[in-house]
Amino acid sequence: MKEEDLFVGTADSEHVEMYLKAIWHINELERDAKISTIARMLRIRQPSVVQMLKKLSGMSLVDYTKAGVSMTGQGQRVGASMMRNSRLLEVLMNDKLKVKIDGKMVCGIEHHMNREFTDALCTMLGHPKKCPHGYEIPRGRCCPPDGRADGTDYDAGKLHGVLLRVPEPQKEPQRVPRGVHGLRARPAKS
Repeated sequence: MKEEDLFVGTADSEHVEMYLKAIWHINELERDAKISTIARMLRIRQPSVVQMLKKLSGMSLVDYTKAGVSMTGQGQRVGASMMRNSRLLEVLMNDKLKVKIDGKMVCGIEHHMNREFTDALCTMLGHPKKCPHGYEIPRGRCCPPDGRADGTDYDAGKLHGVLLRVPEPQKEPQRVPRGVHGLRARPAKS
């Protein structure tokens, strides 16, 4: 009998994705991505945010200055992909499975979804445009053209130890809560 392949994701790569997802969401809400805003959203201390922003800047995922943070093209793709994964999972739970949306479960799954799985899920769900909380779902390559192009060509399943090498923390590991999606920020008013 053939051995089953098991996979352990790296917590550091998930932290990278969570920060990018948080910054992407802050931008979506048309707010400035400042250290204090990111810290409040992720419920962590500001020095931890500064440390991670320096790391993300070194990985060319964000442009970080004391004035604020902006995402590079690759950072935008990762953030949009993570938000797409989260929101599609929320639609699956709410609309198809008819279960309460479990933010911790969503966060545990979203980091391991590759593009093929995400596109298949999106297609199965009928290419939803909004999540149950009223936010837009970033469109993917599988979605019918509607004039939007947000570049969600990032494959989350490849971040874990393949595309990005995240350096080992030199000090005490930072504590990152399990999900931006657990926050109940209000959708922007139309």
